[in-house]
Amino acid sequence: MSETTGIDNFSATALGQPWRRFVALGDSFTEGIGDPDPTPENPDYHRGWADRVAEELSRLTPAGEPFSYANLAVRGRLIDEIAAGQVDPAVALEPDLISICAGGNDILRRADPDDVALRLDDAVARLAESGATILLFNATDIRDTPVLGRIRGRVAIFNENIRTVAARHGALVPDMWSLKELSRPEMWAEDRLHFSPAGHHTIAAMVLDMLGVEHDLNPFVPRPSVERTWSQARVSDVRWARTHLAPWVGRRLRGVSSGDGIEAKRPLPAPLFGADMPHGSDHTEDARD
Repeated sequence: MSETTGIDNFSATALGQPWRRFVALGDSFTEGIGDPDPTPENPDYHRGWADRVAEELSRLTPAGEPFSYANLAVRGRLIDEIAAGQVDPAVALEPDLISICAGGNDILRRADPDDVALRLDDAVARLAESGATILLFNATDIRDTPVLGRIRGRVAIFNENIRTVAARHGALVPDMWSLKELSRPEMWAEDRLHFSPAGHHTIAAMVLDMLGVEHDLNPFVPRPSVERTWSQARVSDVRWARTHLAPWVGRRLRGVSSGDGIEAKRPLPAPLFGADMPHGSDHTEDARD
């Protein structure tokens, strides 16, 4: 690993954050599904935590030093697809900061968490050879999530394996499992499978904290849950199952993916903002999220 790790740079932001090229790999989580931000060029664009992290890194880059960001993640991708289709292209982009979240879709399909971890270890080893700072995500606690809560034990095993992989390769692990704010209903999108804008915002703040990067992504103050009757909750569950769960199960049975035909949203490193975007000490609070 290079010396530019989050642990070594908690005071580095006084002189501007130390990374100049961030490349994100993974599936729907890193693509930003659940946080739609359509543009005229791409009406299916999703912002997500990675865009939010890149925005903060860009704003803290010293004036005159370019910052670029690529996001190779595609919804629905399995660990082997990420390893085969994203790892080598990511290394070729010569980043100094790489994030990877992979294996979650495999675990949802009841793959062996030990086998998935072995495949992930190989992918992370290839990324670590670049000398970049590596962010390796574990999974959130799905205890209270409908249907997914049934595989909580296997997710916990996979998370422990992720910590082992990270230790082997000097990677940092933003700890999703311990981020208990993510258990709040407002942190989840309507499909209950992906994070909402509030969830992605909260995750972005956690990542920046781990990197030791100063930011003003203030934590959301959750509102108290609205009390619902048993019948209201069941009606909501039935509507969710019909609208979101049934199509998801149907895709699994047909062997298709939500990512079929989808390309990476940011395949090449590029600045996030136009030429008029302020950088470094020139930015104003109005430019903040």
